[in-house]
Amino acid sequence: MILPKERDPRFITIRRGGTLTDSTHHLLALWAADCAEHVLHLFEQVNSGDKRPRQAIALTRAWVKGEITMKEAHKAAFAANAAAKGMPDAAGFAALAAGQAVAVAHVAAHELGAAAYAIRAVMESVEENEKDTMGRKECHRQRSQLPDAIRELVLDDQRLRNHLCWFVFDC
Repeated sequence: MILPKERDPRFITIRRGGTLTDSTHHLLALWAADCAEHVLHLFEQVNSGDKRPRQAIALTRAWVKGEITMKEAHKAAFAANAAAKGMPDAAGFAALAAGQAVAVAHVAAHELGAAAYAIRAVMESVEENEKDTMGRKECHRQRSQLPDAIRELVLDDQRLRNHLCWFVFDC
């Protein structure tokens, strides 16, 4: 479970009593989609016929543009997560990253799940002796893609929830 029991108000929209603006929410979703898309090939190498994870990433971006509802995004998250079932670890984690990315529309704090699952996907795609190095490399790559407007928020979230995310943000 990547979500804490007590929700951080920085990841709750203003409409629901938190401090999260729509523009920040959208940036979180786009960054999560980028994290998931970077590892999508690990799923598609194993199951190229299943388009649910790719569709989830596309729907994340569609939600940001106002082209779909939060409910539609939420449904896509379940579909991408279902695509992970029975897959080898790298492929499964890649599908879960896509599911977490589109779930940001519903709960902004899923942004960290997309990043963490993407790191896990990379780690599971390499030999045992390369896992830590490649995981840190992917973590650094993700951080380099953070827009300035959400950089400190995400880095602080990584620090606070690293223990819930398999310590993949120790990079």
